[in-house]
Amino acid sequence: MKELTASKKRKLLSSIKEYRKKFLIGKYSELDESGTRLMINSFLTDVLGFTSIEEVKTEYMIRGTYADYVIQVSGKQYFIVEVKAMGLELSQKHLRQAVNYAANEGIEWTLLTNGKRFDFYKIIFDKPIDYRKVFSVDLSDVKQFRVAVENIQYITKQLIFRKGLEHLWDKCAALEPSNISRLLYSKYIINFLRRQLRKTHKSKFTDDEIKGVVTRVIEEKVESAKPQRKKRRRRTKNIKSIPASRQSASTSIEIIK
Repeated sequence: MKELTASKKRKLLSSIKEYRKKFLIGKYSELDESGTRLMINSFLTDVLGFTSIEEVKTEYMIRGTYADYVIQVSGKQYFIVEVKAMGLELSQKHLRQAVNYAANEGIEWTLLTNGKRFDFYKIIFDKPIDYRKVFSVDLSDVKQFRVAVENIQYITKQLIFRKGLEHLWDKCAALEPSNISRLLYSKYIINFLRRQLRKTHKSKFTDDEIKGVVTRVIEEKVESAKPQRKKRRRRTKNIKSIPASRQSASTSIEIIK
């Protein structure tokens, strides 16, 4: 079973709605980290279906530090859960911490959350260690519920036994731009484009001509699709270089030892 049945998806949706109603409306908006962890206890048991204590391991020691949770079922560790206070925006620093915990323990998945937003990552055991975001949902936003169900189902206890994480990663990898670009050069697509072009323009086109245009479509930026903004004049004396501390960080992670 690669996905939950329709009835089980409805049950998962109901659990998510109940979680939102209980924790994400109003009074808990300024919870500290310890309070947010109590919320996540409920999420892991009531929404995902894991058994408290037996399968939800709290304050799990990893090389002298403590991860908030490790989900462990029948002796197998599935993913790390790192929790931050609800009032905090999840940052690159928080992500590095979550990835380091997982990488140091040899666990392939990590869930980073502030109780509202849930970011799920795959750890890439390469040199250096890397990661890939698989999904991100905000359970305070009802508009995201349908997408949330489609993604969160794979980390429920029901599907985790049925290779749900592997299927989730397969879906993510399938939608990689490099994979899609290879499909665009397939014989089937090129033949389809040739037929459509001949039908519309009454001319013949070679494979190389069509592939050349596909390459241009992939590589070129379609500026006309972007909203045009009026440029504001700036005085040269007010322009400052960006400090190195504020520049974008690499996606590769150095393991803390």
